[in-house]
Amino acid sequence: MKMNPLGRTGMMVSELCLGTMTFGTQTPEAEAHAQIDYALAAGVNFVDTAEMYPVNPVSKETIGRSEEILGSWHEKTGRRAEYILATKHSGEGLAAVRDGEAITSKTIASTIEGSLKRLKTDYIDLYQFHWPNRGSYMFRKNWSFDPSSQNREETLDNMRDCLEALQAQVDRGTIRAFGLSNESAWGTAQWLRLAEEGVGPRVASIQNEYSLLCRMYDTDLAELSVNEDVGLLAFSPLGTGLLTGKYQQGAVPEGSRKSLVPELGGRHSPRVYGAVDAYLEIARRHGLDPVHMALAWCRTRPFMASAIFGATRQDQLEHALKSVALELSQDVLEEIDQAHRAHPMPY
Repeated sequence: MKMNPLGRTGMMVSELCLGTMTFGTQTPEAEAHAQIDYALAAGVNFVDTAEMYPVNPVSKETIGRSEEILGSWHEKTGRRAEYILATKHSGEGLAAVRDGEAITSKTIASTIEGSLKRLKTDYIDLYQFHWPNRGSYMFRKNWSFDPSSQNREETLDNMRDCLEALQAQVDRGTIRAFGLSNESAWGTAQWLRLAEEGVGPRVASIQNEYSLLCRMYDTDLAELSVNEDVGLLAFSPLGTGLLTGKYQQGAVPEGSRKSLVPELGGRHSPRVYGAVDAYLEIARRHGLDPVHMALAWCRTRPFMASAIFGATRQDQLEHALKSVALELSQDVLEEIDQAHRAHPMPY
């Protein structure tokens, strides 16, 4: 498994990261523990979770359960030090956690303590803000995104406030590094600027959606990533399962994400299935597995730190991990670019 730098932290993370957002709903505890064992044995050294997980659906009754399952694995195995652990602080708009309270210095310490307790550990390697307080264009909000109501000075004051609180946690040893999620180029640049002025820890990574079907990261954020050493942690690299082909021709497999969340977080659209067909045809023509092709393509991107994938079942995990053996030819890469031009932003 290839290792990539996590920003300028000195930590190295595997090119694939095990996502845990189904741990506690679709994936029961014993299965989740088996997945962690298998992933680490296969060379994965990076696991991502969040205080709001599991999903499908998100509910007050299950908030924190994914962290608890990781915690029970730590308690059972004593192997916490063997991998890089990332989790996230919820914020704006998520009513199931703190009634959607914004992220501030008042929430950071207690939220970290809650995660540490559930995770049964005394430190978090990468602590991420799940959603900017000012809002974001991610999750299909790009179609109506309007930043004109933002107050620049209030935003910067909040960033300073949060960075100072994060620095206190770094000094305590409860977190090692800071990352963002669902962020923009402007927002990331401001976090970086304030850190360089000495306000708090420097951003190490950005966790945004990225796949053959969702390539908004390819322009301004790509340039920022490369020049500022802030790598992308790509979530949904398989397009919530769309790129496997399992939802083509109206199919909805029992127990799949689409069976629980029919709109797939806004990804179900009249145009997406034609785009998927284009990528499936490339894979078929070159004798490639579409899952392996999609994950291998992520590895070719110059800004990629790690691609986060989840598996509800062990066989899905084993299949996805085989993608690391695949190197895509120049012909395949060129055909992928042609398909992207023909099917831009299909959801």
